[in-house]
Amino acid sequence: MNTTTVFNDYSKYYDLLYQDKDYKGEVEYICTLFENHGLRGGRVLEFGSGTGIHGNLIASKGYDVVGVELSDEMVAIADQTAGFTCSQGDMTTTKVDGNFDAVISLFHVVSYLTTDDAINDFFRNSYEHLKDKGIFIFDVWYSPCVNANPPEIRIKKMENSNLKIIRVAEPTVLNDKNCVDVHFTIFSKFASETAWTKTEEVHPMRHFSSVEIRNFAEQVGFKFLASEEFGSGLAPSNDTWGVCFVFKK
Repeated sequence: MNTTTVFNDYSKYYDLLYQDKDYKGEVEYICTLFENHGLRGGRVLEFGSGTGIHGNLIASKGYDVVGVELSDEMVAIADQTAGFTCSQGDMTTTKVDGNFDAVISLFHVVSYLTTDDAINDFFRNSYEHLKDKGIFIFDVWYSPCVNANPPEIRIKKMENSNLKIIRVAEPTVLNDKNCVDVHFTIFSKFASETAWTKTEEVHPMRHFSSVEIRNFAEQVGFKFLASEEFGSGLAPSNDTWGVCFVFKK
């Protein structure tokens, strides 16, 4: 499946689907991680910047944020204001001018990299963009939790004055690949339309153990600083779906 095509379709519904997401709380958490590891202000490169919500909020905290997003449709939607800019590109290969104090990738974007080669390329690309002692922060699906609590079918409904959405997520667990193929069926209807539209997409997602992540990162030269439950700072467990990792160049 062409990931760019997937997210070009998904972009039309993305912000409404995640309207209930606590972006402000997540940015407070990320900025606290920055400060805990000695970073207050500076340049931040965000891989997988989506429609720019995280990037804009981080910029509002005094950081200069540059986003790289695979979907050109999401780049077109993103609000590029003072402190935040973004462009279309692949997180495994795209080069951005200058060096950065931090590289981040949020909301499980790294789990969309399902091959070892893609992970290696992404970690190497991130390493090359960082200044010496720069910070690398990202979150992934955590294997112990996925194995202990296999994902189930979920239905989500969201609406505003312009759009109604019903999304059905049906996961297929691929144990031999440490992956989950999430089949999305999305029913949508804009206020100007009389009929519902049906869209289907498959999002392959990879989950990782702490050992795997550390091996990938240390292989390109990163030094491990921390791993914790994303948002809470608690130690990862079999009930931790998303784990945040912090490395230093």
